[in-house]
Amino acid sequence: MAKKKPNTKSKKTSTVPQTYKDFITKFPALGESHERVARAVDKAGPLDEKTRALIKIGICIGAGLDSAMRSHVRRAMQAGASEQEIEQAVLLAMNTCGLPRTVAAWSWAQQQFARGV
Repeated sequence: MAKKKPNTKSKKTSTVPQTYKDFITKFPALGESHERVARAVDKAGPLDEKTRALIKIGICIGAGLDSAMRSHVRRAMQAGASEQEIEQAVLLAMNTCGLPRTVAAWSWAQQQFARGV
């Protein structure tokens, strides 16, 4: 029985890490469920795409999710966030998450800035 391939035309699946792509290829129903929840959450309130991406940067820093944080930096850039706005989102983590985690996140953001959108 052939495996169902994920929707690779989506902006999200074309820029996600290979490990995620491999996971949703092996478990397409889980990938589809994840995407449905993500779309529902996006529509659940008034926040625009840029604001949601900036908030998710903070969540990722707090949770120590470096790969996801880079993804949300890229998404924030795609949604029109400036480097200064992204850096402030990172800096907001300092008092809550600590200087080492904030500096690491700032470094990850700099790497994503260098890669571009």
